[in-house]
Amino acid sequence: MANVLLNFPDLLAGIRLFPVDAPPSGPAWNTDELADLLPASVQRTPAAVMIAVVTRADGDYVLLTRRTEHLSNHAGQVSFPGGRIDAGDAGPVAAALRETAEEVAIASDLLQPLGFLDPYDTITGFRVLPLLARLDAGYQAVPDPHEVAEAFEVPLGFLLDPANCERRQADYRGAMRHYYQFRYGPHLIWGATAAMLVNLRQRLTRD
Repeated sequence: MANVLLNFPDLLAGIRLFPVDAPPSGPAWNTDELADLLPASVQRTPAAVMIAVVTRADGDYVLLTRRTEHLSNHAGQVSFPGGRIDAGDAGPVAAALRETAEEVAIASDLLQPLGFLDPYDTITGFRVLPLLARLDAGYQAVPDPHEVAEAFEVPLGFLLDPANCERRQADYRGAMRHYYQFRYGPHLIWGATAAMLVNLRQRLTRD
């Protein structure tokens, strides 16, 4: 795994994140890819997700969830805890913490928000702010059965290795669209979640 650091504290020393008190407000990093699907004039729904990294004796891991099959959006897909930013949320940090508590019962005092990655636009009209955070190793995830089928961890090193990331294409609305995916055990991590992991790698790697 050339040019990739695997010690999370060392990684953080070199990463450029948007501060937790100053979330990014500019265009999403994938805006050009969606130009014909989501014109700039289309209003995006604000959302936030939690990219929680937990340190174990054998390395660092990222917490992911698999959504239940009956949901109207992204049913059965692997995702980060998170969702739309509600009117009652103080901002994207509060939204990501609230959604994580609701979806997998992880209290906010077990998470240390570090900063934001670049915004990401989904084809379903959401503008997602990914929040990177440290997760206490003593946490216990209890999935909400209405939203989350399971919660699981994936080694950070696996996700940072370009050899494990496939760039695929498929026809969507009359054009070939590119997307990323990872295969980890029985799990297929693709779409927006995979793209945000690629953005994380871009910010953590030394090229």
